Amino acid sequence: MKLIDELIESGRENDSPVRDVRAGVSWTGVHGKYGGVCKTYGIPVAHGNYTKDMGELTNKTTLELAEYAKSWNLVEASIGVAALNSLMKPRGKKNINAQDIIIEESHLKKVVMVGKFPKIDEIRSVARELWILEANPNLTNPKEGIITSEGAEYVFPGSDIIIITGSTLINKGLERYLNLAQKEDAYTIVMGPSTTMSDVLFDYGADMLAGVELLDPEAILRKISQSGGMINTRVCRGEIGFRVLEG
Repeated sequence: MKLIDELIESGRENDSPVRDVRAGVSWTGVHGKYGGVCKTYGIPVAHGNYTKDMGELTNKTTLELAEYAKSWNLVEASIGVAALNSLMKPRGKKNINAQDIIIEESHLKKVVMVGKFPKIDEIRSVARELWILEANPNLTNPKEGIITSEGAEYVFPGSDIIIITGSTLINKGLERYLNLAQKEDAYTIVMGPSTTMSDVLFDYGADMLAGVELLDPEAILRKISQSGGMINTRVCRGEIGFRVLEG
């Protein structure tokens, strides 16, 4: 898993003891030197499909826990990606919502989005063409251009802007999408709270990384374990901030 290995290596200098781990219904968080979050995949969990070393994760370092990102147990992989993100020193421009940039830049463009983000109606209203690839079959709606994630090879060609959710690192799809995006003359953005803010992703073809900084990791992890909702600046006011980094 070359991409994951390189991302882990890029954060090695920030290894630290794991202070806390929360695997919530919707989000997973790890508090190490910094705070890291990502979407929780693999819910519901099959009976007996326990997380490796369950109950002992705070005896590990964040670098050790980041190795879980390689797991095909997607709850473990979610913990691993959150740990990986906790290794990344917050960087980039603060308090910029990349979705506002996308709306502005999508005018008369072909836009492909991997993962259904908010504000798609605003993007659709200005874009020439909008396709959304979605792994959750309950969210697909071909009439609205929301199709299965297997459709990338069909809708990426001719794109002007490609947006990829950072959570695709969990299910090992991110490298595939970046490889496909590199074949197009498209501006490629990896976006969302799950995004690993590492220059490694620029080497794989990303033009922009749009992630988050946990300003109060302890508060965020508490909310993760007590809620099934979205992690955003509205419900986590003063505890989380947007970061945008361009290659």
